[in-house]
Amino acid sequence: MSKLKIAHIAHSVGGVDVYLRNIIKNLDNEKFSNIVIHGLNDTNSPFLDNKKKVVKSYKTTLVRNISIFNDVKSIFAVYKILKKERPDIIHAHSAKGGIIGRLAGRLLNIKVLYTPHAFSYLSADNGIKKTIFLLIEKLFANSNSVLVATSNSERNRGLKEVGYKENKSIVFNNCINPISEIKPLSIAKNWPENYICTVGRPCYQKNIDFMIQAFYQIRKQKDIHLVIMGVGHHMGQLNIVKKMINDLNLSSHVTLLNWTSREDVLNIISKSQLYISTSRYEGMPYSIIESLALSIPCVVSDCDGNRDLIEHGYNGYVIKDYVIEEFKDSTLRILDNEILKNQFSENALKSFKENFNIINNISKLEKIYIKHIESN
Repeated sequence: MSKLKIAHIAHSVGGVDVYLRNIIKNLDNEKFSNIVIHGLNDTNSPFLDNKKKVVKSYKTTLVRNISIFNDVKSIFAVYKILKKERPDIIHAHSAKGGIIGRLAGRLLNIKVLYTPHAFSYLSADNGIKKTIFLLIEKLFANSNSVLVATSNSERNRGLKEVGYKENKSIVFNNCINPISEIKPLSIAKNWPENYICTVGRPCYQKNIDFMIQAFYQIRKQKDIHLVIMGVGHHMGQLNIVKKMINDLNLSSHVTLLNWTSREDVLNIISKSQLYISTSRYEGMPYSIIESLALSIPCVVSDCDGNRDLIEHGYNGYVIKDYVIEEFKDSTLRILDNEILKNQFSENALKSFKENFNIINNISKLEKIYIKHIESN
């Protein structure tokens, strides 16, 4: 029997890149082959299958931001690649990959699985943008595509707000391999031992300016440091965050790290007191899954993805309505109570093992691929 060919189309950065690499690395190499179509400036690291062989990849002008010229160019480029490769199914990732993948799939009569990694309209910072982005999502729903949500929250949003039908929406949780080794840092460590951490570029989604305000209140009662990883591409509100840190006299208590290796991220999370997220929206954040796998308790905002990973009072705290006082009190409650912290740590690892270990879950995605290839 010949292998089933999957074409992945993505703006492959951040969590999308991690998701892609994890599923390609864990899919059964005897049953599936993969190709990856992604942006010119996404990544230079090769994608490897479960035999550590390099997967064929193509770079196009696919970019995160809206650009009519680049987007039209990308559609034609992706169409040509897919016509040449003739995959059995397309797996499109994120908003831009989803639009281009579904257009090309429709032209070539190839079924598309679409994983938003957080719907595009959630990123809109005004009502007009949100309406337009939501309309685009609605136009493409239920055509030649099936929604493969990364969490129950994302699927529910797809059903209630975008208009997906029940039989055209499924869940495959973001998952990772168990973390068996923590490698030494490849960068200089210039922060103290006692710290909390987060991963997130300063932008509307990650809401880092709110986090700085909450941390300012935490610092009034606890001598603790904050490490923010992922300050690099798509910097958005970086200057605003830097000014706030300076204005609140937190410059010696907050470390901003540019993009670094995933191994460094894991090292930093593993030695932290807890992980904090103040995001306005998420798909299914890998940094929180990694925190669970590393037995690190979390204090997170009540948004899609976060609430699917953290059970309030079990492996951390979920804070509703972005109340600074609640973030402060919940963080201090964990930091000041070693017994509670240890219990949350133990429960965090249990949560990972039961729900987010890709070795246990990859067969579900393989069945999804086979089912929709056979029904095409």
